Amino acid sequence: MRELVFLLEELSAQVMIEGILPKIISAELDIFVRYIVFEGKQDLEKQMVRKLQKYKNPDATFIILRDRDSGNCQDIKTKLKQKCEEANKSQAIVRIACRELESWYLSDLEAVEKAYEKPNLSSRQNEKKFRNPDELGNPSQELKSLVPEYQKINGSRIIAPYLNIENTRSRSFYHFISSIKRIIQSYPTI
Repeated sequence: MRELVFLLEELSAQVMIEGILPKIISAELDIFVRYIVFEGKQDLEKQMVRKLQKYKNPDATFIILRDRDSGNCQDIKTKLKQKCEEANKSQAIVRIACRELESWYLSDLEAVEKAYEKPNLSSRQNEKKFRNPDELGNPSQELKSLVPEYQKINGSRIIAPYLNIENTRSRSFYHFISSIKRIIQSYPTI
């Protein structure tokens, strides 16, 4: 059975992925999607080797998604790739959300505008800080200033269906989406 397994540091990431996957994976494809959600990045790093080792489906493909927060992207990715190798799952894909999922939402203010019915919010997309939101110091605080009612899980649920999966303003979002697309395209058609 073809299976796409996401290892995620938090529930809001699962909720966001559930909202965008229908735009990427057509219903006709026979792909089972599973989410393994941890209680933060430390929990993910502590348990991921064991979870990967115990996973028995040889047709499973893994994507690990973790926020960068204030860490060094390359260091985090290297550390997570080493854990994948330790678990004998070196083919697993590691993606880092720079700095956090909210960067991805700020890269698509039109989606936020539609989700929260905030007229003219998308007109701010060309402001310097929203042209490359991966570089913002605190994206969640920035999003909260634009949408005071924003909350991580519910916000992910209502914004995700509106996200433009072709958006390239957030390089980390672009690479995440590209990884999923490559996996889907690599599966043989039935």
